[in-house]
Amino acid sequence: MTVLIPIRPEKSALDGCGVERPILRERGQREVFCGLTGIIWLHRKIQDAFFLVVGSRTCAHLVQSAAGVMIFAEPRFATAIIDERDLAGLADCNDELDRVVTRLLERRPDIKLLFLVGSCPSEVIKLDLSRAAERLSRQYTPHVRILNYSGSGIETTFTQGEDACLASLVPEMPRVDASAPKSLLVVGALADVVEDQFKRLFTQLGIDSVHFLPPRKAADLPSVGPNTSFLLAQPFLTETARLLEVAGAQRLLAPFPLGADGTTGWLKAASDAWNIPAHVFQSVIAPAERRARAALEPYRFRLGGKRVFFFPDSQLEIPLARFLATELGVDPVEVGTPYLHKQHLAMELDQIPTSTLISEGQDVERQLDRCRDAKPDLVVCGLGLANPLEAEGFTTKWSIELLFTPVQGYEQAADLAELFARPLVRRTRLEV
Repeated sequence: MTVLIPIRPEKSALDGCGVERPILRERGQREVFCGLTGIIWLHRKIQDAFFLVVGSRTCAHLVQSAAGVMIFAEPRFATAIIDERDLAGLADCNDELDRVVTRLLERRPDIKLLFLVGSCPSEVIKLDLSRAAERLSRQYTPHVRILNYSGSGIETTFTQGEDACLASLVPEMPRVDASAPKSLLVVGALADVVEDQFKRLFTQLGIDSVHFLPPRKAADLPSVGPNTSFLLAQPFLTETARLLEVAGAQRLLAPFPLGADGTTGWLKAASDAWNIPAHVFQSVIAPAERRARAALEPYRFRLGGKRVFFFPDSQLEIPLARFLATELGVDPVEVGTPYLHKQHLAMELDQIPTSTLISEGQDVERQLDRCRDAKPDLVVCGLGLANPLEAEGFTTKWSIELLFTPVQGYEQAADLAELFARPLVRRTRLEV
């Protein structure tokens, strides 16, 4: 089923008239990873957390393959495998889960936060992990906090795993009232180096009370209340944002920190909320912004005028298309995204050329037909589509790599551009 619906963005810097923009809404066969994939970057971020997937051997193989775990590694995730005895009702799944958790915590006393992660198999057999988490929390508190969230691939896309994980943390955040000092919360998993860069910039601006969700340590979960303002670092954290607003926090309207323009706009939103004078803001960000723009210049030559087609996969598609169009001169032919949150993406949509088709959801066969007709220079898609499209002669970019790689902020702007340039360079070399 395909439906064209209009949305009414704010007045566009490109079209100058704020006209309604049609959005192609599709509901059909989809091609996505499941939310378990988010564990790959989350288990590196929260250093004393552990992610226990309750699922099948397929779930275990997926997570291990995506992580590239070496045989001697000691990762912070594992799978409690649901086998034939569990499915046949010959064993009590809750007793089995309790046994696995006990053995895990005995072996790994460094764990302070344990996530029980639901999967398609655990949801199909109706295993209630929320009750299991409550029961086990009572047993292991205060040494270990045990939470649960769903990483199931049923009707979700893979980045929603991070959203579900962070949403499970929000009820655990200490609540403060309006008498608490004003604070800034950056929401979304960022590489430590990127987090440190942003922290330095905020400090130089005079914003000292800055916290990050998720924190690096489980005990450092920040507080939230009416004097908390938050910036989204990722566009797919819709449920986390909703719960923070329910807790009284205020979301700052901003673009996402991809590229020089996006990072400047993102930092400016916080600066304005703290009433930082314009000249102070400019003096703080100017050196890093200049470096980013200089580093991007060679990529304008390599990528300018190239036509790019985005299949819906990571929910990063719209901010990435804005970056490519406004900072590198790329022509985004179609930008597909699994879900479109118009409020969170308003400033991004406003800067994407009106000639670009924006699509929400997916009917993969129809979109493949549009891609073939468009004949783009580069296709950004999931792993399941990349190889078949390469076989047809298209140049592809794996969208999941954009989640595994530090790409936010000034210092990473050129790295982000390089991710799009590299497949084109590879194709040129292969054709010689």
